[in-house]
Amino acid sequence: MYQLTDSIALVLTADYITPVVDDPFLFGQVAAANALSDVYAKGGRPIAAVNLCNFPSSLAHLAGREKRESDQGIDPETMLAILQGGLSKIVEAGAALVGGHTVRDPELKYGLSVTGIIDPKKAVRNSTCRVGDKLILTKKIGTGVLITGFRKQLVPVELLEHAVKTCMAVLNRVSSETMMEFEPHACTDVTGFGLAGHALWMVKAARIGMTIYVDRLPHFSESLDLIAKGTFTGVTEDNRRLVQDYVRVGSNVLPHEETLMYDPQTSGGLFISVAPEKAEPLVAALRARGVSDAAIIGEVFASSEPVIQLRKS
Repeated sequence: MYQLTDSIALVLTADYITPVVDDPFLFGQVAAANALSDVYAKGGRPIAAVNLCNFPSSLAHLAGREKRESDQGIDPETMLAILQGGLSKIVEAGAALVGGHTVRDPELKYGLSVTGIIDPKKAVRNSTCRVGDKLILTKKIGTGVLITGFRKQLVPVELLEHAVKTCMAVLNRVSSETMMEFEPHACTDVTGFGLAGHALWMVKAARIGMTIYVDRLPHFSESLDLIAKGTFTGVTEDNRRLVQDYVRVGSNVLPHEETLMYDPQTSGGLFISVAPEKAEPLVAALRARGVSDAAIIGEVFASSEPVIQLRKS
């Protein structure tokens, strides 16, 4: 955040990703929603976005010389569809697309630099959980292993597209605006470090403990099935190692239920810490406004060291 006046601050962020689906329009939507999410996690409102395009050389450019093995190429229609998908989410967010920058890159990547606005006195941080708070998650987890399963031909395209349209491409705008009506104490969005990784920043910063009930987590059932059969992403184990010194796993938590906590998410939901008396009304308001997977999944407790307990309720 960059404070301009007593009542106005900018929220500045940037993010881009590699394709998660073959459909270029859907990929553009997911990448944009993912980049916009950090502004929503602060409780801010996006106002402007800049396209960040790392695209392979165009097929037209490659046509003028002998093709090398490393040349992948991308056609103009695909480029346009990606940008149109991104623009659709920028418009939905109420922001303006103000430009962009493109570089040639053998590996396709797309995302946004986003500028948002917020009252600095109302900004939500990820470091200010309070003892007694309830923890709310607004989207299902398990999208990382679904993407990996699709690439390994273990997941049908219909399931992946369902996860994209109902989760990854959905803006956190409604969740953020609703959250701000209930004076949240802390919030983060859940992305590449998985739920446990993002919870770690919260417990370390606030010096508290956190209990997460794995049987209350909104998730894709197919994700648990894939993990149980030995499928997980290339960074799942890195995420596990990141938090292993801080996680305490209950005896009745199954291995694949624990592993789901380390599954990296693309454009995941908001993870909100709120006063206990406001948790159920917040979830009810979220569900009434279409955030149907919102659920209370845990609570904050006093602890002499940062710790994340994984339990069943």
